[in-house]
Amino acid sequence: MEYSEQVMDHFMNPRNVREMEDASGVGTVGNVKCGDIMRVYLKIQNDVVTDASFKTFGCGAAVATSSMATEMVKGKTIAEVVKITNAAVMDALDGLPKVKAHCSVLAEEAVHAALWDYAQKNGLTIEGLKPPKEGDEH
Repeated sequence: MEYSEQVMDHFMNPRNVREMEDASGVGTVGNVKCGDIMRVYLKIQNDVVTDASFKTFGCGAAVATSSMATEMVKGKTIAEVVKITNAAVMDALDGLPKVKAHCSVLAEEAVHAALWDYAQKNGLTIEGLKPPKEGDEH
């Protein structure tokens, strides 16, 4: 399996790996088949993600996609974050092997689940945001 330099960099030197005590929203998703579990923490102030972090249990691609996703959302508005897709995460990592594409889907879902948590805690409706999926969707 061939990984891009970007994937290897984010795997070997993951950004934003930590729990966040004062997170505005936390999203946890998992894939029972492959064993990957991602938790994304977002700090949101004035509709802007001011900080993002993650904890991931899984393969190198799961760590890399979590790392890249948290980098991609920092400084973005909620409306911009909702539009970040797994394809955008894969593009930012210069691609993933087909068998690991599900990791980018988990990263997208974890970010969106954290936004959903934030919206629920604050009684907000975020346009374009769907509720987190239940169970194993991958």
